[in-house]
This record gives sequence, C-alpha cells and structure tokens, in this order.
Amino acid sequence: MDVLNEFNIPFVGLKDGKHNFKFTIDRKFFEHFEFSEFIDSSLKCDLVLNKKTTFLEINFKVDGKVTIPCDVSTELFDHKIKNENNLIVKFGSSDYDSDEILIIPEGSYQINVAQHIYEIIVLSLPLKRIHPGIKNGTLKSDILEKLKALEPKENNSNESIDPRWDKLKKLL
Repeated sequence: MDVLNEFNIPFVGLKDGKHNFKFTIDRKFFEHFEFSEFIDSSLKCDLVLNKKTTFLEINFKVDGKVTIPCDVSTELFDHKIKNENNLIVKFGSSDYDSDEILIIPEGSYQINVAQHIYEIIVLSLPLKRIHPGIKNGTLKSDILEKLKALEPKENNSNESIDPRWDKLKKLL
C-alpha cells in the first residue's frame, strides 16, 4: 500500500462548507520523497477544506518537531515547526502555474495533499540550522572547542598599520 494514499481527500461526496482532516507525519512520509535530512519527525497537519460550488479552499496548519543535525557542530537537536498555508483548487484545463492556485482536471473526484504538506514543512526550515545550545552557550562539544581554537586571533601586536586605514576610520 502506498504511504501517500492516506493523504487523498475525496471531495466529490462532501457537502458545500468546511470539512476538517488530520494527518500524522513521520519519517516514512519523508522517505517517500527521498528527503533524508530529518533523523526523526513528529508532526501533525490540521487541514480545513472549504468546499464551494466552483472551487476548493484548503488551509494547512503544520505543527510539531523534527530532529536535524546542526550545521556547525553536527549535534542533533529538535527544531520546532509551526507553519500555515492556503491553497485554492480550481477545476479546468490550464497551464496556469502558481503557488496559491492549483488547477486540476474537470471531473476529478479527489486530491492528494502530500506534496503540499511536504513543501510546507521543508520550506519552514531555516537555511542555516544552528543548535540552540550554541546560541546561548550551553552546548559543550569537542567540535566547538576545536573551532574556537582555530579562530583567527586579533592583531594585538604593535605592527605598523597602513596610515590610509587611519584616515578612513576618521571618516566614520
């Protein structure tokens, strides 16, 4: 059975109005997309589908945490993810491409929201993932000690400094 089948929402039998769906997202979900940056994940997605006569409005709310390695120390840490996104689904045949509007063929009876949930989660991650212990100074690691030892030292000697730099400093 396909892991993503549970993310199919059959909207044909639903009445007009709001309908709630809940999804649990774990490591198997990301393995399907061949995304291996998460060591572990514990996420929930609350989805509200507002069915109208000519289109669908979908509101995604993703909340939870993922375990990822730090870019500086390679230590694992839990990163909290909380994000919200909206999608409008229209029916027809068009090559219109947008992040907020999805056009599906006329006569479709369900929509799979797995790709949209995946994109919401992955785009919620910061570009540089830094362990919170590094920011507040509580993380003790051999890698951090080695990085501190390799930091360039300030020039405290009485070496001659180019006088042009002194003139530029006066401008500040």
